[in-house]
Amino acid sequence: MAAGEMEFWQDELKDSLQNENWPELFVPIVEKISAGIPLSRKDGHFLFTSPDLDTIGMLANYAKRARFGKSVFFNVNVHINQSNICTLACKFCAFRRGRRAKDAYQMDIDEYVQDLSKYSSHVDEVHSVGGLHPEWDVSYYTELFSRVRKEYPHIHIKALTAVEIKHIANLSELTIKETLSRLKKSGLGSIPGGGAEILDDNVRSVICRGKESSSEYIEIHETAHLLGIPTNCTMLFGTIETIDQRLTHLIKLRELQERTGGFQCFVPYPFLPDDSRLPEAQLATGSEILRVIAVSRLMLNNIPHIKAYRMNIGDEISELALQFGADDIDGTVQKESIMHLAGSTAPLDHDKNRLAKIVFNSGSIPVQRNTTYSSFTRYTAPERPKRRVLQMAIGD
Repeated sequence: MAAGEMEFWQDELKDSLQNENWPELFVPIVEKISAGIPLSRKDGHFLFTSPDLDTIGMLANYAKRARFGKSVFFNVNVHINQSNICTLACKFCAFRRGRRAKDAYQMDIDEYVQDLSKYSSHVDEVHSVGGLHPEWDVSYYTELFSRVRKEYPHIHIKALTAVEIKHIANLSELTIKETLSRLKKSGLGSIPGGGAEILDDNVRSVICRGKESSSEYIEIHETAHLLGIPTNCTMLFGTIETIDQRLTHLIKLRELQERTGGFQCFVPYPFLPDDSRLPEAQLATGSEILRVIAVSRLMLNNIPHIKAYRMNIGDEISELALQFGADDIDGTVQKESIMHLAGSTAPLDHDKNRLAKIVFNSGSIPVQRNTTYSSFTRYTAPERPKRRVLQMAIGD
């Protein structure tokens, strides 16, 4: 975002905040937000523990509306998970399979392209993440992305989490930079940002031992940004992390964004305990989900978009989240495995009209975007056909 644009929305935010009578305990935080000063760890702890969720949500909504008005963004995408075979066995993951499992699968390139062909006429993004396949090095992915780009040049490829990129680099005996450069050249357009979990290695050693470390996650995304590959970033909450560890996570992301400006969107989502292997985790309540989204908007003042990831939190909470600081509701998705195997019951058959209804119900305006938030079209639902009125002549 250009400096002039940021100054404009910051001025808008300052004016709107000054028109409200805020509770006394919130005044120091309101003053910082008005002045564009990043909130401290202490501020974040207050927001995570204050019983006044309504005020937190109101603050986050003001921060969102200063930037985007009533606009809420979505795109038309499909998720294709190329394989569930993985060399790791993270405790929270219900998707992963060993290669000998009866329901293990792997798509060769023809199968992937054939699957994508079912959606290619109406989507503009394919989102692909999967397991750490023990044999797929950079050549599989460069061939896959090149084929997709050749056959469907209008479809943006958003693919591969940081740990997948690390795994591919190791298998290929390449550096992270070399791996990302080859992937970008073959057609990779952006990186979705999954796998961040909590950027605290004490938490990671319990829930995802063997994954990339916190510093490696940051390094991989920083390298992508420096190569001109935009990325999203995520946070999985509600496992075993403390409030302080959540704040460490948010501050690390904010500091990287300060250096590179390469994060497009932050996607917080709660742990879904069904069918997974982390019995010590607690299911986040709806109120806690809304709090995390609101606090994220306020702490991450330099990451423009906050997503209500309806594949994880469902349509009802997503609708509320749009009033608690979220400005994005992902996309049509069409098919998805990872969240649904973990227990998500969010419907997969959303068309643009159904997505728009969620946005309208929140008091917002649906705006269709592309993956990189560089093209926008206000969405107008098609008019319903008028009912025909049948007239009957009675008698003669």
